[in-house]
Amino acid sequence: MTKIWESKDFKNSNLYQFLSYVNQKHGLALNDYAALHQWSIDKLEDFWMTIALFFDIDFVAKPVKICNIQIPFYKTQWFVNSTLSYSSHLLRHAKPNSVAMIYKNELGDQIKISWNSLLNKASDIKNQLIEAKVKKGDVVAGYLLNHPDTIASFIATNSLGAIWSCCSPDFGLESIVDRFGQLKPKVLLAHNKYTYGGKPFDQSKKIIALEKRLSSIRKTLVFSGSFEDWDLKSKSWVDLQPVSVPFEHPIWVLFSSGTTGKPKAITHSTGGILIEQYKSLALHQNLLVGERFFWNTTSGWMMWNYALGSLLCGAVLCLYDGAANFPDLGAQWRFAKAAKINHFGNGAPLYIQSMKQNIKEVNAVDLPDLKTLGSTGSPLSTDAFIWLQKKLPKVQIISLSGGTDVCSAFIGGSPMLPVYAGYLQCKMLGAAIESWDVNGNSIENETGELVLAKPMPSMPIYFWGDNNFDKYYDSYFSNNSNVWTHGDWISIDSKRGILMQGRSDATLNRNGIRIGTSEIYMALDRLDNIKDSLIIEFPMKESSSSQLFLFIVATNSLNEKSKTEIKQHLKKQCSPRHAPDYIIPVKEIPYTISGKKMEIPVKKIFSGFSIDKVAAPGAMRNPESLNAFVEIRNKMSF
Repeated sequence: MTKIWESKDFKNSNLYQFLSYVNQKHGLALNDYAALHQWSIDKLEDFWMTIALFFDIDFVAKPVKICNIQIPFYKTQWFVNSTLSYSSHLLRHAKPNSVAMIYKNELGDQIKISWNSLLNKASDIKNQLIEAKVKKGDVVAGYLLNHPDTIASFIATNSLGAIWSCCSPDFGLESIVDRFGQLKPKVLLAHNKYTYGGKPFDQSKKIIALEKRLSSIRKTLVFSGSFEDWDLKSKSWVDLQPVSVPFEHPIWVLFSSGTTGKPKAITHSTGGILIEQYKSLALHQNLLVGERFFWNTTSGWMMWNYALGSLLCGAVLCLYDGAANFPDLGAQWRFAKAAKINHFGNGAPLYIQSMKQNIKEVNAVDLPDLKTLGSTGSPLSTDAFIWLQKKLPKVQIISLSGGTDVCSAFIGGSPMLPVYAGYLQCKMLGAAIESWDVNGNSIENETGELVLAKPMPSMPIYFWGDNNFDKYYDSYFSNNSNVWTHGDWISIDSKRGILMQGRSDATLNRNGIRIGTSEIYMALDRLDNIKDSLIIEFPMKESSSSQLFLFIVATNSLNEKSKTEIKQHLKKQCSPRHAPDYIIPVKEIPYTISGKKMEIPVKKIFSGFSIDKVAAPGAMRNPESLNAFVEIRNKMSF
């Protein structure tokens, strides 16, 4: 694999400054990232204490102990008896008449939001929450766009010590009820309309229906998405006076995809998220005060919460409301140019499609301010790494892997390490990542199960309503109560970094050889005729063997010749074991709203399950796509 990037001035990075601080504080002589990471997991208490000191975490009540590690990890206590406020840290860099956010939408609006305007809006919302008798520990639910209204609403909620939860307007009514119904929110905040992919959507009836279905709602605040109720030229300054809460007090509730069954309500702690976001954004992405940070997301995906953390670091948060490919793939790249974005984040599919179309917007001349490109959601192909690096030679490509479970990443970037095409650079500090074989042995240079051998502060404090931790235990500790099993399939290379191989529950097993699905997707990304793909393994009746079904979204129609070419390509790029038994054209690949390919639901459909048993439509980006798989199954005999 090819080394494509290396920093020449990493000693100016936040991460190197932190390494120097660790050495000075603890009398050590750590001299590279590997040594720093090993220290961070060997000395968890010292590490997290040093993070708190380095970032000057303002504890209103000081901790009596940094950590009390327990098994299972959810029994671990962090920064015991301490109190703090997330929003007070978020506002530390707020300055009168300075820019807090830059917002753009599909309609062409691009607006700078000053801290004055943001705090005035947050204050207005806070007063309405107080009128609704919202207090510390109450839940405020948002059905909101990726919009400054949403940022202001979160700040207002958090300043009261209330608990935030949010879903984007593309969620269906039943999916919203499945989520918010668990939390019994006091107040609902919603946008009454939005535009996506050039199409307008009216939310008014859904909001009324939601109020009826959620009996706990005392008040609903409705936003238009326009700025007529913002004072964009405000010169006045508001002190929100945020309240402090215990370190372990819930900051927000995120939800699992909920494609089958009721979504898990994953509850995160205020202190755990605060300290993790400083570490992830300032150290691993080298985010500096005044830089402009963007990640393409909706308000219902954990990357919204992650991007929010850029404000902690004194960055300008850049928001884009709309489809990433409307009116074309260059839309958000043009936003990066116009807003002079320094850190640009997106899903791997956008980068791969940008490469396949070789779009003109991706070039160093038009994007001189770019410092990092972040990728998440699915593995970024080797070819996309190389293409992006050639187009933007000075930019560091940071591919992340983590998830809603920790609202952050376990594996990510480091300005102190080179980037190898196809590889994620490193295990992140404080993340005791290992790859385990089926016998529980830690392995390298071969594929294994991703586990965390030690806890992190941003692991969930609980699942809402899961009083005995039964769902929590089943989710992460049922395989081994001593470690967190994450459900990803990885390979660790001590030199190059980490390869993500796909979900371990979707792993293919050909004649005893386990194959990660991402290996196949990366190979297929090299073929211009293939827009998207999904592969499943299906056991055959009355036989110990199985067969691979590859579903293809093609630019041009598939014939027997092109199918043979695909098989030969996979045999050459991967191995003969990777060649599918069936190649079947489809119009769409099914995705969750957060952009995950739905391999397991498709496999269940081929096992005879009905659609309503494998997926909740409101949790999908394109629920109608599953009908084609039912039709295909019914036409085939197994």
